[in-house]
Amino acid sequence: MTAAIWVVLTVVLLGVGGVTCLFLGRRGALSNRLGPAVSVLGGTPAVVGAVVVLVTGSESSLHLPWSIPFGSFSLAMDGLAAFFILAISVVCILSALYGGAYLKSYLGKSSQKNLGASWCFYNMLFASMLLVVTARNGVLFLLAWEGMSLASFFLVMFEHEKQEVRQAGWTYLIAMHLGTAFLLAMFVLLGWRNQTMDFDQFAIPSAGPAAGVIFLLAVVGFGTKAGFMPMHVWLPEAHPAAPSHVSAVMSGVMIKTGIYGLLRTLEFLGAPPAWWGWVLIGVGVVSGICGILFALAQHDLKRLLAYSSVENIGMISLGLGLWLLGTSTGNTTVATLGLLGGLLHVWNHAIFKSLLFLGAGAVAHTTGTLNIETMGGLLKRMKYTGLFFLIGSVAISGLPPLNGFVSEFLVYLGSFFGIARTGAMQVVIAGFVITVALALIGGLAAACFTKVCGIVFLGEPRSDAAKEAHEAPLAMRISMAVLAGLCVLIGLIGPLAIKAAAPATGTLLSNVTSTTDVGTTTAGRMLWHVSLVGVVLAVMIAILWWIRRRLLAGRIMNEAGTWDCGYAAPTARMQYTASSFASPILGMFRWLLQPRVHRHVPNGLFPAEANFESHTADVFRRFGFGPLFGAAAWLAGRLRWFQQGRNQLYVLYIALTLLILLLWNLG
Repeated sequence: MTAAIWVVLTVVLLGVGGVTCLFLGRRGALSNRLGPAVSVLGGTPAVVGAVVVLVTGSESSLHLPWSIPFGSFSLAMDGLAAFFILAISVVCILSALYGGAYLKSYLGKSSQKNLGASWCFYNMLFASMLLVVTARNGVLFLLAWEGMSLASFFLVMFEHEKQEVRQAGWTYLIAMHLGTAFLLAMFVLLGWRNQTMDFDQFAIPSAGPAAGVIFLLAVVGFGTKAGFMPMHVWLPEAHPAAPSHVSAVMSGVMIKTGIYGLLRTLEFLGAPPAWWGWVLIGVGVVSGICGILFALAQHDLKRLLAYSSVENIGMISLGLGLWLLGTSTGNTTVATLGLLGGLLHVWNHAIFKSLLFLGAGAVAHTTGTLNIETMGGLLKRMKYTGLFFLIGSVAISGLPPLNGFVSEFLVYLGSFFGIARTGAMQVVIAGFVITVALALIGGLAAACFTKVCGIVFLGEPRSDAAKEAHEAPLAMRISMAVLAGLCVLIGLIGPLAIKAAAPATGTLLSNVTSTTDVGTTTAGRMLWHVSLVGVVLAVMIAILWWIRRRLLAGRIMNEAGTWDCGYAAPTARMQYTASSFASPILGMFRWLLQPRVHRHVPNGLFPAEANFESHTADVFRRFGFGPLFGAAAWLAGRLRWFQQGRNQLYVLYIALTLLILLLWNLG
């Protein structure tokens, strides 16, 4: 059985299982058991097919006739598709396992949710993402793309009775359809000359204005899904609104379909000019730095993680920009390292960001809130969740020996090679820009997740909900444990991860063998040293833990409050808050973030109260899209008189339009 057939089998199983869940309707307990089972069992064939392709380097395809104009049911599985399919399948399977336990809290309530419909849309989202990365026809691709957007829209609207959820859902839907409009124009330009939408028959224009227009359409269309700034405005709205296992899928893998689409389009377009690389580098710098700054300013845990996804998409864009610039200047080492770093970060971000969203869901599940300011001391009550969240935080900060370090290191190394071993001034400048940007992003990310882990899991509880917190159910912990284990594993076998990504780069590197290039050879050797240090560190920690356990065996251990600087009656209010922790850093970027600060300073010898609160709205939404869509809404309101609700007038409009077109043709 070929790999393409494995994917078709998965899509069929997910589709049939999803529809079955839908027919179960409000039989919540049954559908909540069936939905995860469908995802786990149905997604397994796709994992098998992807692994076969990545291990053997083989490719397979399936082409069936279709009666839709310009359409054909054409699927193919190559190294690039398999690379994304493996990430999509693993994250969706683990998130489904988590979601079955997470959604149990909605059973038995007076306003019980239709969990059958929710699992139907979840499995449809899973299936549509697989079709997106295997489709080889533009019509099929766009249908799968729209199916993915609609399925995720209904998942975001799970708690539609809340006004903020409805607003987030409609914002997301509008953004997705605007992005699809750009993609439709792109596919029309690619297929109009040969009158076909099959990828292998596209008439590719030579490098010039037409190719540049197609590239920009792809950046906007796919970048809207990926979360490139400033097209990211839907992302911090939709992710907090969706159930946590859905947020993990959307942030971990769904937004990566935008990266896949951009890569596949670049494969069509052939040799890139240098300015394409600069476009992606510019997008990466803005998305990376602004994304982590806005994340640092947030108080909602899932909103913070959503902005962090924008940051990581920016880091992927930096790697891809370095690849295009290296390719255009003939520097294969820089191109190889940039592409490998960007692709591996797709995998790594899928793993640790899914882990962090699942951890945030576990916290929300037990405390009933996502407000960081009301948490604290959760590590004592949720030690496994706290440990897994800490692993994800270290990984997302790019620290060794976890997986986030591997992909960031490759992009760093590509920048260093560009600075030290090239005569092309463009590559030298790009190397400096990317190095500085990555350093700034990494430092801010470390500060951001130090804030999250410290405020949420350390200290004392800041609310009754935090005091009453308890550990997440076993199924939720299993999903987080597997993802945390992958963070550690990929970090320790970084050179093998490079080899695993090699099939995905085969059609994108213009016959460069990525695993034998001097840059990847150097990277592999250095990563083995990092892995060795990581193993030694892990062994030392295990030995010290064993020694401590032996020394404390049989002894009575008492607990006492943390040293409180001499205060006789300390309270949780004496701790740092998330706002106060981030305030010094955010103050340096006040000109960009435009925060709104509310202070009530102490007054008198014995002040009764004092407080400090900050709120940072998205400046792109506040000063850009907000006024733009406000003007569009005003204009639409002024034209409402056209919509009379009378069929006779609508027939008249049609008749007048036909008459005008007839006179135009006669003229």
